[in-house]
Amino acid sequence: MPTTDDLRSAPKVLLHDHLDGGLRPATIVELAATIGHELPATDPAALGTWFTEAADSGSLVRYLETFEHTVGVMQTPDALTRVARECVEDLAADGVVYAEIRYAPELHVQHGLRLDQVVAAVQEGFDQGVEASGRRIVVRQLLTAMRQAAPSLEIAELAIRYRDQGVAGFDIAGPEAGFPPTRFLDAFDYVRQENGHATCHAGEAFGLPSIWEAVQWCGADRLGHGVRIIDDIAVAEDGTAKLGLLSSYVRDKRIPLEMCPSSNIQTGAAPSIAEHPIGMLADLRFRVTVNTDNRLMSGTSMTREHQLLCEAFGWGLDKVEWLSVNAMKSAFLPYDERYRLIMDVIKPWYADHRG
Repeated sequence: MPTTDDLRSAPKVLLHDHLDGGLRPATIVELAATIGHELPATDPAALGTWFTEAADSGSLVRYLETFEHTVGVMQTPDALTRVARECVEDLAADGVVYAEIRYAPELHVQHGLRLDQVVAAVQEGFDQGVEASGRRIVVRQLLTAMRQAAPSLEIAELAIRYRDQGVAGFDIAGPEAGFPPTRFLDAFDYVRQENGHATCHAGEAFGLPSIWEAVQWCGADRLGHGVRIIDDIAVAEDGTAKLGLLSSYVRDKRIPLEMCPSSNIQTGAAPSIAEHPIGMLADLRFRVTVNTDNRLMSGTSMTREHQLLCEAFGWGLDKVEWLSVNAMKSAFLPYDERYRLIMDVIKPWYADHRG
């Protein structure tokens, strides 16, 4: 069993992490004080506890309320840059060597910023964080359109416009029920026609139809969460698994699953870590990746996510390496850059520490 120190120092790859879900509590307190934003607690430790308890409450209303406080303090260029810089610093300290951080630019224009200014402010923070971390980490933006809002095509165009300036791809998020991926075909079509990359939140709160639409209609390169793909796998009494047509397609096409175990427990997508579908999906050799989703709300890190999985499934460093290589192969980064990180950074570390 890998130690916590092993897992923290191991080079890890993060594909699904929300910028507005990973703020430091102390930063929220300071930013809120400057704009008069009222918080449920002003002591950083107490505020951090409030976030995790609200996310653990089982109440969707309370869970969504947490983002009112993070997004609420991320409405100026300085605030966005600071949050982005600290995000990179925290990930680098946690041993992450490559990260794609997603956020919805449309949520950060409440005080008059333009979408372009939001992207530029976040990129400035990422650049500062990479520099402060000794360039030990590579970071890219993913621009998310909210399902319940209108400007999905505008966000897709924004992602393409800034793809040579730190933006790796496009995403949709928000409530799955009532807002299927096919409502955003124009945005996905545009990204694909421009030779861009797209992921899609699908198969978390809704089932197989959401995954099917994301893959077969929208042509998503990756699936955000994708937990419900397990519904298309039948397990016999002797433990053998029979894949349905959709799950077979997802596995055969090596479509990456951006799985977020702790977050899935909070949202009810899985009953526990030990019962999380990631165990079976990994055994069946799906293109599984491990992610944090919202580090603040889940009180988690990449180290913690891997530690929970190692404890639940008896995984060792070999499996952590496999998961990390899976994620690096699936990154929205040019092939030569992915190959360099795998061969020069990830594999050498595991070769030295495998024992």
